[in-house]
Amino acid sequence: MNKIYNPTPNTWSSILERPTKTVNDIEATVKEIFAAVQKEGDVAVSNYTQQFDGVSFSTIEVTSAEIETAIGNVPEELKSAIALAKANIEKFHAAQKTTRVEVETAEGVQCWQEKRPIQKIGLYIPGGTAPLFSTVLMLAIPAKIAGCNEIVLCSPPDKNGNINPAILYAANLCGVTKIIKVGGIQAIAGMTFGTQSIPKVYKIFGPGNQYVTVAKQLATQFGVAIDMPAGPSELLVVADDTAVPAFVASDLLSQAEHGADSQVILVSTSKTMMDAVETEIQTQLDLLPRKAIAEKAIANSKLIYVENDSIALDLINEYGPEHFIVCTANNDFYVDHIANAGSVFIGNYTPESAGDYASGTNHTLPTNGYAKNYSGVNLDSFMKSMTFQKISKKGIQNIGNAIELMAEAEGLQAHKNAVTLRLKDLKI
Repeated sequence: MNKIYNPTPNTWSSILERPTKTVNDIEATVKEIFAAVQKEGDVAVSNYTQQFDGVSFSTIEVTSAEIETAIGNVPEELKSAIALAKANIEKFHAAQKTTRVEVETAEGVQCWQEKRPIQKIGLYIPGGTAPLFSTVLMLAIPAKIAGCNEIVLCSPPDKNGNINPAILYAANLCGVTKIIKVGGIQAIAGMTFGTQSIPKVYKIFGPGNQYVTVAKQLATQFGVAIDMPAGPSELLVVADDTAVPAFVASDLLSQAEHGADSQVILVSTSKTMMDAVETEIQTQLDLLPRKAIAEKAIANSKLIYVENDSIALDLINEYGPEHFIVCTANNDFYVDHIANAGSVFIGNYTPESAGDYASGTNHTLPTNGYAKNYSGVNLDSFMKSMTFQKISKKGIQNIGNAIELMAEAEGLQAHKNAVTLRLKDLKI
């Protein structure tokens, strides 16, 4: 890892730069695939699946027989673990439900807000060497609680044309209505335009690599909403001498093993802690099955020393981490003043892995600095807020003249007339 001591604020942006490609490096490929899927539908999807995943099949929709086989292939211990996680995720997201907000803004003018579910949503679930069945729980559970009618899931197949059994098990358990064996850019394009096999959706959720992230952003140009630009995983830990070096190292490595383009950062007010964590990382790294991947991520990561908590907090807010772990003697200072973070983990016994799996919070979070302006996925992500108003005769008399004056000042005579006619009618 790269050690940096007392960086000045004018160098922070370069020091904290993410190891990702720019949109320009990827956009041409994404646009080409989108155009092909929009024009050719399933034919293009199948061609790209053959090209990128090395597999082809006659139907891309997962059958009920495949789901039943998958259920039988998931070990009972894992099913129990998934059940525990599901219960906690349901509990946390169900608690986010809000009631109708209603107020009489003036006598006779009644306004209220209600939330309604987004009818058709798409879930993108990464597969490959780390099939994220936990992401199925994080997305399908709140979608179901919200009341979404149609939940479409796309995930890349393996070389045998199958989706990981745990993904299928979780999808079936959580009420996904259709599962499609398609990954990458072509999956996002399929859910954007709709094909013969892939339904068109109104909003797309889920993490992915940089190509998937750019594809999701392109989808917004075709009237499809997205949860956020969620790209490669990242973690920032702030730790002083009260932290346990082995714990800190394990947390950093837990994110580094996601992918070579992941980034992990330690910010510390203790040079002793930095050295101890660096030693622990090397020790633990040698034991990891995904050592080769984690090593590449570690090469892009940083150990940053600063003199005090105030400087550390400013630097952290400038970075806006996806995951933020606080292990200091002054935890409350960070918790009370953190402005930009996707999800915060407090204390030596709160590993980031808990949020990834079973504490109940959602692990689909903004990356690449988007924590400055995006929230992580929550129940409201699957809903729309609609406003209503009902005005009585007395109400229109109370606010009508103000509406007339404002409409006339803006030069919108028809707006004014819509009120004037009603006010005249009440004077008859």
